[in-house]
Amino acid sequence: MCNHYRNIPERISTWREYIGWDISRPLPPELRSAPSEAWPRKAALIVRNGQDGAFTDNMIWGVPLTMAGKRPDSTVTKHITNVRNLSSPFWRSMLAKPQQRCLVPFSAFAEPKPNAGREEVWFTVPGAPLSAFAGIWRPSDAGNIFAFLTCDPNPMIAPIHPKAMPVILHPEDYQSWLDGVDAASLAQPFPSQLMAIAERE
Repeated sequence: MCNHYRNIPERISTWREYIGWDISRPLPPELRSAPSEAWPRKAALIVRNGQDGAFTDNMIWGVPLTMAGKRPDSTVTKHITNVRNLSSPFWRSMLAKPQQRCLVPFSAFAEPKPNAGREEVWFTVPGAPLSAFAGIWRPSDAGNIFAFLTCDPNPMIAPIHPKAMPVILHPEDYQSWLDGVDAASLAQPFPSQLMAIAERE
């Protein structure tokens, strides 16, 4: 499960040029210095549609899910960062609404190294200033929150994390994702040959 990734806010402008796709509002000054390390329950940059086109926004990573606790009449709240079961009623309404789709820019993401404690393996998409996960978002009592989709791992990631990998979108699919194309059609493993393993950026 990917619970750590990296974004580089100052690359947003070059990313716009790279993908040939305009983000209608410039990155606000307060977001240009946003933290590059993204962790659950912390704020991170996303891109979503607005009335005037796509724009960059800041949201909390992790959708709260309140469940019954171990003690009678108790509850516990988990913050779900990765969307795996696309048919789950918990996600279905968010996935069905184009206005709740988003792109999650990243420069690298990590998966825990098996049997190595907190050690991580970092993955990148070489040649791209930034890439993007397929994300969904919604309002909450704590502000706007988001998560991103996962799918079966490709051959590069499977030895490290055999259960899943994030859904990485091809640039030509960004607009289709935001417009509400069927989620399952894009929830496919990103090609290994377009990725690389790196210790760290």
